Amino acid sequence: MANALPAQTTSLNGAWKALVDPAGVGDWRQVWLEDKPQHKTDFFEYSFTGAPVLKVPGDFNSQRCELTYYEGTVWYKKQFNYTLQHGKRLFLHFGAVNYAADVYLNGSKLGSHEGGFTPFQFEITGKVKAGANALVVKVNNIRHTDGLPGYGYDWLNYGGISRDVELTERAGTYIEDYSIQLKKDGLHTVAGRVQLNGIQPAQHITIRIPELNLVYKTQTDEKGMAGIEFSAAFTLWSPEMPKLYKVVIESETDTVVARVGFRCIEVKGNKILLNGKPVFLKAVNIHEENPYKGARAWSKQDADLLLNAAKELGCNLVRLAHYPHNENMVKEAEKMGLMVWSELPIYQHIQFADSAVRAKMGTMLEEMVRRDKNRCGVVIWSLSNETYPGTPNRTEALVALTQQCRALDSTRLITHVTNTQRYQNNTFDVWDPLYQSCDFISLNEYIGWYVPWQGKPADTKWKLVCPEKPVFISEFGGEALYGSHYGKTDEAAYFTEAYQAKIYTDQLQLFNTVPNLCGVCPWLLFDYRSPARMNPVYQQGYNRKGLLSDKGEKKRAWYLMHAYYQQKK
Repeated sequence: MANALPAQTTSLNGAWKALVDPAGVGDWRQVWLEDKPQHKTDFFEYSFTGAPVLKVPGDFNSQRCELTYYEGTVWYKKQFNYTLQHGKRLFLHFGAVNYAADVYLNGSKLGSHEGGFTPFQFEITGKVKAGANALVVKVNNIRHTDGLPGYGYDWLNYGGISRDVELTERAGTYIEDYSIQLKKDGLHTVAGRVQLNGIQPAQHITIRIPELNLVYKTQTDEKGMAGIEFSAAFTLWSPEMPKLYKVVIESETDTVVARVGFRCIEVKGNKILLNGKPVFLKAVNIHEENPYKGARAWSKQDADLLLNAAKELGCNLVRLAHYPHNENMVKEAEKMGLMVWSELPIYQHIQFADSAVRAKMGTMLEEMVRRDKNRCGVVIWSLSNETYPGTPNRTEALVALTQQCRALDSTRLITHVTNTQRYQNNTFDVWDPLYQSCDFISLNEYIGWYVPWQGKPADTKWKLVCPEKPVFISEFGGEALYGSHYGKTDEAAYFTEAYQAKIYTDQLQLFNTVPNLCGVCPWLLFDYRSPARMNPVYQQGYNRKGLLSDKGEKKRAWYLMHAYYQQKK
């Protein structure tokens, strides 16, 4: 319940003791037990006493220079005091840990979680002690063949406890989940549900929206679930008026207060409609990185920095690539009137034939949707990026994932991003069978950078596998080092702003040829860290496709996109 305010929350953010374990011996030594010497000849080759600290939330790579490119295990420890009220339940909640986490409380294992960008929690009601408690978390960001993402991705693999850690105290029977959003095809009717968890599952439920004088009553069944359906004259959320309502959900034993907006996003014919009216998606790609710090973004301040830059560019949508970003990004975007595209890290080189990988995909999808399903600003679920039809079981697995997503949430658009189109004789042949199951076509094309133009941009032709569907250009662009004006400005090798600007000038002409164009999304807002970018003069460990440098300086291409968005209605 990302936008809910629980009864009592205690933050465990701050300084945590940390042991770096490059040899991977911590499991063998059982460091979570924190054994102490009992005899004169006893000793242990680990200790949290005297250990350095790492800030949580935060990645470990940016906090210690020797860990800049580290991929391995770090053990974290936090001591906390707690006294649980009688009849209450206590949960330990992690916003995200990259990539794998094993969690121990007072020497006993609570459980494990895999996936670096979605939340998880453990109930510790019968395990927390009155007074002092020791929490140990093993964090490992090593890449795996069967991971999500797998190998070969184009961003720094920030490891660590990268988002908030909290203790949440709830009632004995509490509101575990809820869904309150407009029906897909309506502008006034809400459909959803409330789910209770506890020994008193059958309860009366009241939903209040004070600003609308709305009171709705229902009752949960013996499994704690109640369906919801009511109508009201909502002021609809939009980029021009990002209206949010205070919504109070009450059971007999618990209360949740949320900020919820209401909007309808749908595809009709070859257009995307927001609240029944066509909308052109003026977007930009963003990585979850604070460019000025060279660190994983996680705070409200980080979100404001990135999102205000998108607003200045003229955007009405941000593509949060290539994984679910932190809750602050989603919350602040919604407040600012920025639509959000949220994406799973199913990114190239995924082993779709592996049943364990498919199970992980489904779990990660559930975690992403569960967290943000009540955020009206989230309008698109993107379920993959740049996967390949020739990979065994790829299309079947992603179609099944699409069906699962529709069952979980029918109020948003679903897409998959591909770069499989053929470009021959100045013609795009967009043929991927995956688009049969999508609401709209999303494609990445880097004509002018990775692929040369084959004719005049204004003369480009298109052949679409689904000619009736809207088309979104989800990535385009090229690299330029800010201030690079030397060498041959008509050659890519010198990473000049002039060459990047020419790519954008040509792309803007190309857009006029795209059938059913519903939006565009340059790659990307800021230059960002990527160890794969090894040009020592121009890249220096950064992907330089940003419209802004990592210091926030505007490249020539920024002004071209800004002007384009200004005239686009």
